[in-house]
Amino acid sequence: MNQWRAGLILAAAGVFLCGIAGCGRPAGDAASGADPIKIGEFASLTGEEATFGVSSHEGTLMAVEEINAAGGVLGRKLQLLTEDDQCKPSEAATVVNKLIARDNVVAVLGEVASTRTMAVTRICQDSKIPLVSPSSTNPDVTKTGDYIFRVCFIDPFQGTVMANFASMTLKIKRVAVLTDVKSDYSKGLAKFFKERFKALGGEIVTELDYNGSDKDFKAQLTTIKAANPEGVFVPGYYTACALICLQARQLGLSVPLFGGDGWESSKLTEIGGAAVEGNYFSTHYSSEAGSELSRRFVEHYQKRWNGQTPDALAACGYDSALVLADAIKRAGSTDGGKIRDALAATKNFPAVSGTITIDANRDASKAAVILQVKGGKFKYLGTVEP
Repeated sequence: MNQWRAGLILAAAGVFLCGIAGCGRPAGDAASGADPIKIGEFASLTGEEATFGVSSHEGTLMAVEEINAAGGVLGRKLQLLTEDDQCKPSEAATVVNKLIARDNVVAVLGEVASTRTMAVTRICQDSKIPLVSPSSTNPDVTKTGDYIFRVCFIDPFQGTVMANFASMTLKIKRVAVLTDVKSDYSKGLAKFFKERFKALGGEIVTELDYNGSDKDFKAQLTTIKAANPEGVFVPGYYTACALICLQARQLGLSVPLFGGDGWESSKLTEIGGAAVEGNYFSTHYSSEAGSELSRRFVEHYQKRWNGQTPDALAACGYDSALVLADAIKRAGSTDGGKIRDALAATKNFPAVSGTITIDANRDASKAAVILQVKGGKFKYLGTVEP
């Protein structure tokens, strides 16, 4: 582990280190002066899924603050310029265009939701500005081109994890699938879950869809109940999933419901109450199971954000900023092409959510964790390695 990475680990405990900036005069274009290195971030700070964006932003901002406290990168501070996309793909495109064309950022961090990330990948690729998504899991996200990266696992893995869990742990053989037809994330995760579940000998008894902005799911749930499943896979986002759980219980559908990382929000239990108890989802990280770096991250996050415990999206946001800063340091430059090359060469980076290696598709090979809603909280059940 090099000195800079070791510095980041200690910085997570709030320790000031001068070693992050490296020794001597910065290389390449960083030597031009002390102007900050501008990093763009777009996040859903308002809108239906705002808890995702807020958590991710808090993690990202905390990482930038720690890096700057430890001396910055290449002798310069990082300046994080954050824009709210309001949970709208069109707004995501607008704000990312602004970050690149007007604010002259050298790289962009974001988004959580795959649909909103995919709304800007072509913009970043054509501008030759590296984009690092903290937690967009649809496999198509990085297919736009060689400037697009992510620091999270992808849905073929997450779908397989949940299919294995349903079949091997819950011993379920008959599953209904309820998909958000407007969400690339939901459609992709449903696809990979179904493929693996059927390969394990399971049966998909019915497949139905909904629109993520819907509030009434009783027609679909009535059809699902009639199909007599042993479980229901709902790969959606927390607002809709909480209502689906609530209405399922109201209709007497008492089988387990389970989904992916889109479930993880305090709003899930706030909206769903007792109806979400006992259900399951996969995600990127749990504060209950992690490394020494993770433990220190939790402590620092709680100090920084008024006692809040970080969720997986906060951890992924934090990691995305660390990985980008590490790439700029190794590139010795703020040139987009050089940062891209350094990002692509990321190997065995020690991050809060796990060790990160960027593969040939610019995706991260990462473990997943499975959580259960219990007592209004998310209880860690186990870690699944890739």
